[in-house]
Amino acid sequence: MKVLIASDGFLTDDVLTTALKNEVPDAEVARLVGTWPDPPFGDVAEVHEALGDEDELIDALKGCEAVISHTHPFTEKVIAASPDLKLISICRGGPVNVNIDAATKHGVMVSYAPGRNARATAEHSVAMLLAAARQIAQRHMEVVNGEWATDYYKFEKTGQEVGASTVGVIGYGAIGARVAAIMAAFGARVLAFDPFKEPGSDGVVEFVTLDQLLAESDFVTLHARVTEENKHMINAESLAKMKKGSILINCARGPLVDYDAVCDSIDAGHLHAAAFDCLPEEPLPADHRLLKTPRITFTPHLAGASQEASRVAARIATADIAAYSRGEVPTHLANPAVLEK
Repeated sequence: MKVLIASDGFLTDDVLTTALKNEVPDAEVARLVGTWPDPPFGDVAEVHEALGDEDELIDALKGCEAVISHTHPFTEKVIAASPDLKLISICRGGPVNVNIDAATKHGVMVSYAPGRNARATAEHSVAMLLAAARQIAQRHMEVVNGEWATDYYKFEKTGQEVGASTVGVIGYGAIGARVAAIMAAFGARVLAFDPFKEPGSDGVVEFVTLDQLLAESDFVTLHARVTEENKHMINAESLAKMKKGSILINCARGPLVDYDAVCDSIDAGHLHAAAFDCLPEEPLPADHRLLKTPRITFTPHLAGASQEASRVAARIATADIAAYSRGEVPTHLANPAVLEK
């Protein structure tokens, strides 16, 4: 079986080659080296969060039965022009850079790598929560700029201890569950809301309604996928339900939050602080209101970036290629309707 390794700067050729050799040691290998994350990905034809030239990808896919990729664009044009292709294995939590309908129409299976960066994102979310609680980035910049404030031991200026707080986790998937476990280890009371979970307790986490979580949590951290139903779920109304002095963290997706409402709430003295890895525009314009609002900590959408996340993604994706090579259905099949063909 001939496999195209379509690498980039995160899922490198070395990482993908090592994983494929472990899973399918006798595979014939073709290679295409991409440049992501420089420049950033975007839309390519009808697919999203992709980077690369369609014609270059078509040429690289000649004679290949399977491909492992991260950000290359598998558009209708690419899939239609690749008659040998039977499996596209994508090293990310969702194959948004693949035209699933086109793949299914042409009898091409698509697999993906759910949970590949769950640990990395959970750890970063906890770091952001702590940074927002203690305003670490802001105090760092003061020291770097030659300031040495001596009044941070005034009671009203001190930060919150997580272990003495209630933490609300919205979305209880692979990432949210990890965050909840870490928060519980700190000694925090942990509430969780997930529309697929019934209210109750598992001995560590209390599953509650969204309104109860907002009303009782000192920290609210988001770990939900975006749907039409939950877009801007954190808005002026939901922020008003949160405790005065609480802190919001979003390392999930930008559309979950109405950021103007967050700025309004901080300016009004209701929400104390926030930390965001996901933003309404990436990058933010220099004059964006968020950058002028106090007590917000930022990182540039890198919560899932770790070397281990890259290796885990490669292992998941190549395991599905190995399953296909044995005549089995890939474990993480995104288009099961293709099996009817």
